[in-house]
Amino acid sequence: MSSFEPEQPVATAPIDLDAIERDLADVETALARLDAGTYWTDEITGAPIADAVLEAHPLTRRNPA
Repeated sequence: MSSFEPEQPVATAPIDLDAIERDLADVETALARLDAGTYWTDEITGAPIADAVLEAHPLTRRNPA
C-alpha cells in the first residue's frame, strides 16, 4: 500500500479556538505572575494561596470561596 489509510476512521471534533485562546491567556497570566513573584498570592486580597490549591488548579488567581 502506498498511501496511509487508518484501520479505523479518525474521529474529528470541532475545535473551540476561543477556549484555546482563553486557556493560553490564563497560562500567560500565570507565567507573568511567576515572574512578578505574585503567583502564590490571591490577586485581589493578597492572601497566600495554598500549595494544594495551586497544585490542583495551577491557573487560579484567587483563593477558593
